[in-house]
Amino acid sequence: MVLRSPRACMSLPSPSQWKYDVFLSFRGEDTRIGFTDHLYDKLEWQTIKTFRDNEELQRGKTIAPELLTAIEQSRFAIVVLSPNYASSSWCLDEITKIVECMETRGTILPIFYHVDPSDVRKQMGSFAEAFTKHEEIFWKDMGKVRQWREALFKVANFSGWTSKDRYETELIKEIVEVVWNKVHPTLLGSAKNLVGVDFRVKEINLLLDAEANDVRFIGIWGMGGMGKTTIARLVYERVFHNFEVSSFLANVREVSAKHGLVHLQKELLSHILKKESTNVWDVYSGTSMIKNYLCNKKVLLILDDVDELNQLQILLGEKHWFGLGSRIIITTRDQHLLVTHGVEKSYELEGLNEVDALQLFSWNAFKKDHPEEDYLELSKCFMEYAGGLPLALTTLGSFLYKRSRDAWTSALDKLKKAPNRTIFGTLKMSYDGLDEIEKRIFLDVACFLKGYNKERTIEVLDSYGFCPRITVDVLAEKSLLTISDNHVCMHDLIQEMGREIVRQESYEEPGRRSRLWHRDDILNVFMKNRGTKTIEGIVLHLPELEEAHWNPETFSKMSKLRLLQIHNLSLSQGPKYLSNALKFLDWSWYPSKFLPPTFQPDEISELNLRHSKINRLWNGSKYLGKLKYIDLSYSQSLTMTPDFTGIQNLERLVLEGCTSLVEIHSSISVLKRLKILNLKNCESLKSLPSEVDMESLEVFILSGCSKVKGIPEFVGQMEKLSKLSLDGTSIKKIPSSIERLIGLISLDLRDCKSLICLPSAICGLKSLQNLNMSGCSLLGNLPENLGEIECLEELDLSGTAIGEPPSSLALMKNLKVLSFRGCKGQSPKSWHSFLPFEFFAGKSSGPKGLVLASLKGFFSLKKLDLSDCNLCEGGIPDDIGCMSSLEELSLSGNNFVSLPASLRCLSKLWELNLESCKSLQQLPDLPSNRTLHVKADDCTSLKILPDPPMLSSLYKYFFRAVNSFRLVENNEGCNNIAFLMLQKFRQGVCHSVLRFDIVIPGSEIPDWFSNQTVGDSLMVERPPHLCNSKWMGFVLCAVFGAQENPDLLEFDDFGRHPCGILCYLEIAGSYQFSFPIPDAVLHHSVGHVASDHLWLLYFSRKHHRYENFLKDSCSQVEVLFKPFCSVQKNTCLKLKKCGIHLVYGEDVEELNRKMNQSNSSISLYNAMDVPCCYFEKSSDAEGAVVKRTRKHCDEEEPSAIGSSESDKESLRKRLKED
Repeated sequence: MVLRSPRACMSLPSPSQWKYDVFLSFRGEDTRIGFTDHLYDKLEWQTIKTFRDNEELQRGKTIAPELLTAIEQSRFAIVVLSPNYASSSWCLDEITKIVECMETRGTILPIFYHVDPSDVRKQMGSFAEAFTKHEEIFWKDMGKVRQWREALFKVANFSGWTSKDRYETELIKEIVEVVWNKVHPTLLGSAKNLVGVDFRVKEINLLLDAEANDVRFIGIWGMGGMGKTTIARLVYERVFHNFEVSSFLANVREVSAKHGLVHLQKELLSHILKKESTNVWDVYSGTSMIKNYLCNKKVLLILDDVDELNQLQILLGEKHWFGLGSRIIITTRDQHLLVTHGVEKSYELEGLNEVDALQLFSWNAFKKDHPEEDYLELSKCFMEYAGGLPLALTTLGSFLYKRSRDAWTSALDKLKKAPNRTIFGTLKMSYDGLDEIEKRIFLDVACFLKGYNKERTIEVLDSYGFCPRITVDVLAEKSLLTISDNHVCMHDLIQEMGREIVRQESYEEPGRRSRLWHRDDILNVFMKNRGTKTIEGIVLHLPELEEAHWNPETFSKMSKLRLLQIHNLSLSQGPKYLSNALKFLDWSWYPSKFLPPTFQPDEISELNLRHSKINRLWNGSKYLGKLKYIDLSYSQSLTMTPDFTGIQNLERLVLEGCTSLVEIHSSISVLKRLKILNLKNCESLKSLPSEVDMESLEVFILSGCSKVKGIPEFVGQMEKLSKLSLDGTSIKKIPSSIERLIGLISLDLRDCKSLICLPSAICGLKSLQNLNMSGCSLLGNLPENLGEIECLEELDLSGTAIGEPPSSLALMKNLKVLSFRGCKGQSPKSWHSFLPFEFFAGKSSGPKGLVLASLKGFFSLKKLDLSDCNLCEGGIPDDIGCMSSLEELSLSGNNFVSLPASLRCLSKLWELNLESCKSLQQLPDLPSNRTLHVKADDCTSLKILPDPPMLSSLYKYFFRAVNSFRLVENNEGCNNIAFLMLQKFRQGVCHSVLRFDIVIPGSEIPDWFSNQTVGDSLMVERPPHLCNSKWMGFVLCAVFGAQENPDLLEFDDFGRHPCGILCYLEIAGSYQFSFPIPDAVLHHSVGHVASDHLWLLYFSRKHHRYENFLKDSCSQVEVLFKPFCSVQKNTCLKLKKCGIHLVYGEDVEELNRKMNQSNSSISLYNAMDVPCCYFEKSSDAEGAVVKRTRKHCDEEEPSAIGSSESDKESLRKRLKED
């Protein structure tokens, strides 16, 4: 037989037109009823359409035309090369035809079945014998024999499988898996266009846990377009071959709606049974068949896009329907379906991050993983619009492919007016599945309430009678909204979908829509009086106050308006009509003195008229049984409150800032459900009802009511009142009936300047946690049994006249914060000792400082403020170290000379404030805590510094001594003190310190700084070999002083404004970036520096920000110091000099050696000079710069420690000359 020439195979079917996936070529007598039959069965089982000739065709001597056609119509060929394969001329014609058609496509898959591949390639063994016979038979047509030999040789060189030493079942499984991946159009094949999926697939694989021998249901849920189907398909393609039976049922929602559940059952059974069709009479018979066929099989089943519970019940039932090891994956938009069906393991699919989103968009818009440079900003705009939604990113990207920049800009503008139809249609399917109440609430959230606190949202919706609490949860379960940090959130495209549904109610006439939120639409309706009864809600939020002129009749047609919210709109006249159907009225800057006379808001639930011109709400009594909230705050024309008789369900009354309000209507006592009463800063309010009996009251605020001289008696059970704020009032006493407030947690009496004493009844407030009496300047005594308030956590007595605090304070086992700031005592009386907490006054007349006799018992105290208490030497008891929980200690403004040595026992102390302690001469050793801040500004007598704390545990250390000049004088200048402090940190233990910070008087950068300059910035080159382990970190230094600015000096208050310095690092190289150094900031008190000061900072290389500095691509580092101040946009500080020094291990080693050699003080140069340094002199625009370059190279560098004294002396001379 003459075979077709190669040209005959040039016109082959396209991949989508292959009739067969695989052509099986084999020697019938070797493998037909064994290996090949099993292979064929498994291929067909996996829906791989395979051609296998039948025995009738094999009986002829020449190859049948049907076989040649089948080869041409097959995408792949599997050639089973068995011992007798070459003995059949038929087989050799097949393999020649296979090579002719498939060689260039590389779609030939050989199996060496009980033969050695080299025997096939070289035609040895049984193949040699076969060709000897063929040459005898076909001696006249040796060209054909050569073709056969060449074909065998080529096939043997293709990658394939050998059966040697392998179980046939394992071999067949592997072959089928490889073939399946090749013949099926898989997502894995286009993996480069799949972005952000690997992590998600890994997470789901963890839930699958393939090794576990149980049955698992796994849910994948999230909003539409998030890629649930894609992820499920990827998981399926990667693991299906591990299961006896597998099926992917796609689009369950759509197929079920169109064809019913029986159709889905037939589809599933056809996958199971590998049949084109299966008879299923009804869902019950289908359920029985599924259960019976699968109960003993290891199954992988994917149900994609499920939206109803009965789909799960009928298609997959319960776990016992499936054999051990089975895995069922369900994708859905409704999380509650998974919960209801008992799916224990679920995975929420969220949007892509910015990096992945831009990459996915780029693959679709540019066919590569990044955008064109000219399109980058536009790409980011589309990416922001998509909000990480893969559907939107792929849809928009594909639409924009090969379009011009003008087309992109136009498309972006169009999206702002109307959503993309494909995206809208996909997302709207979730909306279509809601019931009517759920739809109304969804649209309210999308149009009005997105971003609101969840409870606030429920309050607003509840006023409509919608039963919103369960509905909000349902919408969250259906992926239409989310609850984040207790706020109602919604994806921007979901919100846009909801708003588009409303716009579709009437594109041309906004007044015919149910909801209005857009400024232009609302102005169109109100200015032209185009409102209709269709409108249910209007929300207008303007960023700042804006004037407008509306038609006052505009509300007259809106009879069904239930929600009206207007913020920051100033109108010349108010409405003449408001809908009686209003349930929620929130109108700031309401322009009228009165509500419309026809307004009968029987349905109103909330009435908020902040900053309004309202004079009064209504005359007489009005029954409004549904009204729960009234907020008239900052309505400065309000003179009286309404009669409360008819609004007994009121829960919140806010009148804060109503400065003209004179009195509260006596009927307020009927408000038994009132929870919040806020009268803050009602400056004209003089009197209150004589009694308060409000059993539901939780918060009562009278702060800033400066004309209120007395508060009501508390009557009845008021155990729910938890917060009582009386600060800034003129009350002289607290009624003893306060003992009825057994649930009170916070009592604020700040700045009650007329308050003289507290009733002993206050000690019965067993729930009280916070008691603030700061600024009560006439308060000189406290109840003796105050310590019985065992729950008290914060007690602030700052600025009071307390001279004899009760001894019982030490009984407060939960006390965490205690402040006596500014308590300088009072004229002595007959003082007695109090144990364990005692204060003694001096004997002379006049106010005296307080002296603490003991601090035992305050084991829970975390913060103690004794600043400005006129404490003298010995005023701090020696047992201060007993306060084992103390974290912050403020002793500023006192007169002691020294501090107790036990201070070092405060193992949790992290801040010690000693500012303005002008008599303090020395500091004791400090605690060896992980972090320690010491503030010693204006300690003008301070001479002796402590050794730094034990450094083995130290992480951060801050020491500030602004205007403490004696400290520098005693240590022979700032050069030495800075060095002495630095050396203690560097000596042997520097690797444990992440950073430290020192501020002291001084005007010169220490000489040992390798790089320094005049000005506020300094650029240094990155030294070579910086990554070696001997580089330990940076030391930075700045000299700063007061700004010579007359305007600032005349500003009396400037010293109290935030003022200081920030330090920045700017990295330059193949990339550039700038960042403020964390914590590298000086605040507040440095604003009143009396002369120049030195700021010294050390940062370890371990700091997480410095990994970029280590990279070879970094070539330069710039240190930049920036002063700041809030006064008149100027700064009160000026940077004069700065420097940077790189600390190496050699510095520490040399320092340790010198410290061990001598007990005397170490001079600056003796400590720092090492001969491996050399100096270069250069200059820049800022001034002279001294640069020192170290040759820190490899470990082979010669040591310089043994250098001579003459070398050192020479180096010193060069420094002086420079």
